[in-house]
Amino acid sequence: MPDAAVPMTAAAIAALVNGRLAGDGSLPITAAGPLDRAHGGALSFLTSARYLDEFTRSAAGAVLVPEQLALPLDGPRVRIAVADPSAAMMVALRALFAEPAPTAGIASTAVLGRGVRLGREVTIAAYATIGDDCVLGDRVRIGPGAVLEAGVVVGAESDLGAHVVCHRRTRIGQRARIKAGAVLGGTGFGYASDRAGHHLIPHVGGCVVGDDVHIGANTCIDRGSLDDTEIGTGCRIDNQVHIGHNARLGNRCLVMGGAVVAGSARIGNDVILAGHSAVGGHFTVGDRVRVGAKSGVISEVPAGTDVSGFPARPHREFLRAQAALYRLVPIIDSLEDMVTRSGGE
Repeated sequence: MPDAAVPMTAAAIAALVNGRLAGDGSLPITAAGPLDRAHGGALSFLTSARYLDEFTRSAAGAVLVPEQLALPLDGPRVRIAVADPSAAMMVALRALFAEPAPTAGIASTAVLGRGVRLGREVTIAAYATIGDDCVLGDRVRIGPGAVLEAGVVVGAESDLGAHVVCHRRTRIGQRARIKAGAVLGGTGFGYASDRAGHHLIPHVGGCVVGDDVHIGANTCIDRGSLDDTEIGTGCRIDNQVHIGHNARLGNRCLVMGGAVVAGSARIGNDVILAGHSAVGGHFTVGDRVRVGAKSGVISEVPAGTDVSGFPARPHREFLRAQAALYRLVPIIDSLEDMVTRSGGE
């Protein structure tokens, strides 16, 4: 359990989360942890009566608890009553574990091309390479070994991790968070084939990432062939995701680890693509659709639909089909027994 960077008293945490304090407000909180592992200087949280047994046995110093929940006498004595303990815990964690602000500046080993434009308080770490005519907004942070090819634009307060690669025609909005090893704007998997082989189609489109987008480690988002590949505002994209050329994601989508969005697919707003799911090329997935883990979308999906399986179909239909399939097993076993007995006679 990591130590907190910024120790706080229980009273200070209660004030921060607008909670009602019971117990010693002067108690120093220096860490955080789950109920079953927290120690006397740690903050924890209780979400429902389901975990009251863990609460009574917990050694946590202070616990965020639901306002309406009747609590036993046993358990941690310092309690902070709030409307939503989970949300309050997030607020407290941001204060307890606040990351130190990076020191702005350009490392001596960084390489900057001609015509680069830098905003205020930009940080460029060791061995990063910034190509000709790139534009970095205020308080942009570029991690060690990152590569921005010519003409890349990065909006204010965005953070690009170690070894991120942004190819030509990549434009990133404000407050983006891009983890280590992500590759944006590379040439898409587009080929014209004939008897002589497979010939790469020129990709002259861009890769456009909206504001407040988070992109996970080793994720690849290709640039478009003629049009742009677009990632909407507020999207959250997990590690090792692949988004093909000309694809478009709407706003606030959640794309989980290992998911694939093929070229020219159209994904609406507030869509959830669960882990290892895939959307085929040129198909449209409507707003608020939820695609289950390891599902394959190979047709249009109307807005507001939950789908799963391969090929992806309405979730309840998939569950019924699976249940029917499993019921067939004992029927087949019975038929085989009948055939065996009949042959024996």
